[in-house]
Amino acid sequence: MKRKSLFVRMLFFTVVVFVLGVCNIFGVSNVEAQIVLKFSHTDQQQGARQGAAEVFAKKVEQYTNGRYKVQVYCCSQLGNDPKNIEQLVLGGIDFTVSSTGSYAPHLAGLNLTMLPFIVDSYEQGWKLYDESKWLKTEFDKAPQKGFRFLSTFEAGFRCMTTKDPLRTPDDAKGKKLRTFPNEMMRWTLDAIGFSVQIMPLPEVYMAIQQGAVSGQENPIDTIYSNKFYEVAPYVTLTKHVYSPIPLAISEKTWQKLSPADREAVTKAAKEAADWSRKTIQANDDNQLKEMTSKGAKVSNPSADPFRKAVQPVYGQARDKYGAADVDAFLADAAAVRKALPVK
Repeated sequence: MKRKSLFVRMLFFTVVVFVLGVCNIFGVSNVEAQIVLKFSHTDQQQGARQGAAEVFAKKVEQYTNGRYKVQVYCCSQLGNDPKNIEQLVLGGIDFTVSSTGSYAPHLAGLNLTMLPFIVDSYEQGWKLYDESKWLKTEFDKAPQKGFRFLSTFEAGFRCMTTKDPLRTPDDAKGKKLRTFPNEMMRWTLDAIGFSVQIMPLPEVYMAIQQGAVSGQENPIDTIYSNKFYEVAPYVTLTKHVYSPIPLAISEKTWQKLSPADREAVTKAAKEAADWSRKTIQANDDNQLKEMTSKGAKVSNPSADPFRKAVQPVYGQARDKYGAADVDAFLADAAAVRKALPVK
């Protein structure tokens, strides 16, 4: 009986040693399986959004000691911006980045972040997003809606690419311009004079090429990475809306993380956001030069006629969202403009 018991123990020990040996042969040194998290966005592979997502993914794996791996899906592989945010709420994906206004169907107040001409420089925009009390209050509501904001990646100021020159709002009259689904953006473009068309980003290039729309509006990095200047060569630096892209995590995913892993993911998010801000700001001029070398006609018209055209938008916003919220956000924006004047 003792011999049998000893044999069983020796057999068990042999099996354990064999399994551990196999694990080492195949490079598996951690019994705990690595958890893969999905990060979905709509920008192209060569865009700065993808670069920032890759920085984030690398740092999450590093700071969680390999417990988590972030798989990045670019180019609308898993869906457009509204679909990505819906999947975030449902837990179908774990992370996404999108224009602040894209989250407005879940947090209506965030429509106000798309008000035109609220800041004039990147430094002002960063200070606004980092310090605005009104914006923090709105962001703090997100977990109740199924996601939470970790940091704010940069995308840049939105500009126009059109088939014909755009010198003043008069040149916009009767022209169809594509934008993303956001009420404030629609009001702004309507006020400038465009006939606004909504369509997913991957369809825009062909829509311009085939004449379904005469142009589109997006930050410079998005214009560059999607090559919209090829089919709409007049690149007009209206900078009508400051449009960063907050990084959000599904609340379902967040609740599964340990305190240590939450800290690690948050740290990775902030460092990736810093990389994103520096990269976008540094890239603008170089991307404009490259687009010009490939036939784009870049212009920087006076903003005054465009600012004048969009004045009714602020009244529309007060009527729908309440003067208190609109004025609070505009006051925060005015404070950063005063603190960091453009020279």
